Amino acid sequence: MLAALLVVFREVMEAALVITVILAATRGVRQRGRYILMGIGAGAAGAGILAAFTGALSNAMGGIGAEIFNAAVLLLAVGLLSWHVIWMGSHGKEIAAEVKRLGRDIALGIKPLSALAIVSATTVLREGSEIVLFMQGLLASADHQMPLFIGGVFGLVAAVAVGALMYLGMVRIPIGKLFSATNALLMLIAAGMAGKAANYLVAAGLLPEFGSRVWDTSRLISNDSFVGETLSAFMGYTATPTGIQLVFFVATIAALLFLARSGSIVARTSSATA
Repeated sequence: MLAALLVVFREVMEAALVITVILAATRGVRQRGRYILMGIGAGAAGAGILAAFTGALSNAMGGIGAEIFNAAVLLLAVGLLSWHVIWMGSHGKEIAAEVKRLGRDIALGIKPLSALAIVSATTVLREGSEIVLFMQGLLASADHQMPLFIGGVFGLVAAVAVGALMYLGMVRIPIGKLFSATNALLMLIAAGMAGKAANYLVAAGLLPEFGSRVWDTSRLISNDSFVGETLSAFMGYTATPTGIQLVFFVATIAALLFLARSGSIVARTSSATA
């Protein structure tokens, strides 16, 4: 539930940030709301089509094919999460500035109102598509679907509420700090997904286990307990992890820490030389 809430909140917050800045930058422009709503609707429809496609493909596969498909979905979600952690760490501050420039150009008549619809549609489609893939990954690794659905709904409502408050000027949220805080949590989610993908590949006979039970913490936190299920959905916890699962988990964390640090250094160097 917490993993779904965080993922949906993070993605919707990114879209809400762009939409909020567009609305603020084009205040006073006639018919701006119509074009922005058209873009949001088109982006949401595209994400819905992707959700229907991936769901149908998952249901159509059985046997070993389902194991490989679930592993592929998880690894794709890991890749997208990793890209988010690395990219947002080095380019997060540029987002608001770019959108503000777009709003200024539209207000001055340099760019047409259709640009609002295009930017809104691509933003919602991008974030919505990533939510679909992330949730598909969480569903592939979860025993119960209802907590994920509830978490996703709470994440959506919370992100929309925060976006609305930002627009109304009732609160000030340091976006950079918000993304930095969630980056660490997203690293854990990505590592957990990578570990579960490894177990699917073991089940498909494509990877060795490197030990079927490295340790057993069932007496401390069982897989069926509330804490165990929460940790499982959030970071792929299992009381009896396999060796390959731990290898994938640790390797993902190490790679993300290295790449995020490298990307941040490159971004600072580019800013200093610009």
